[in-house]
Amino acid sequence: MSVKHSKIILGIDPGTIVMGYGILAINGQQLELVHMNVLKLNAKKDQHIRLELIHRKVVELIAEYKPTTFAIEAPFFGKNVQSMLKLGRAQGVAIAAAIQAGLEVCEYSPKKVKQSITGNGNADKHQVWQMLQRILTITEVPEYIDASDALAVAICHHYQTSSVIPALQSKAKGWDDFIRQNSHRIKQP
Repeated sequence: MSVKHSKIILGIDPGTIVMGYGILAINGQQLELVHMNVLKLNAKKDQHIRLELIHRKVVELIAEYKPTTFAIEAPFFGKNVQSMLKLGRAQGVAIAAAIQAGLEVCEYSPKKVKQSITGNGNADKHQVWQMLQRILTITEVPEYIDASDALAVAICHHYQTSSVIPALQSKAKGWDDFIRQNSHRIKQP
């Protein structure tokens, strides 16, 4: 990448068979899709080898795209304990790679991601994808929805850590402090 971005977010949708990833660049409030894809893993391979491949892929993504932040979808609690355990391990090795690279790690529940993108925490994957297309003006359709899910995690992180309304330089510690900081807003009778 030749353009200097103010922030680059690596979003991950963890999985032991298919792990989605999305790279989002931010310049001010301008969002740009840099790359999204999946890591497909052979279900017949030993689970520990798959975990190593997940770790290796996240390390490669960090080295290539140099993200400033790492965002990952938290596993949701289902009825199948074995599936949860495998998903948690996949998430753990991805997080370990990010921590090893010195990145800030942020986790978001699937409901929070959907809410951030569509305004509805119960939206389906198709609704999330449609909003991603509008937000980033994407025309290509990914082969695996896991890639767009990872991109949604990255955008969710941006929305959660950015505000379109500039924050006050310092928060007021009471009414007297607020009045001192905002004397230009007070109208005299």
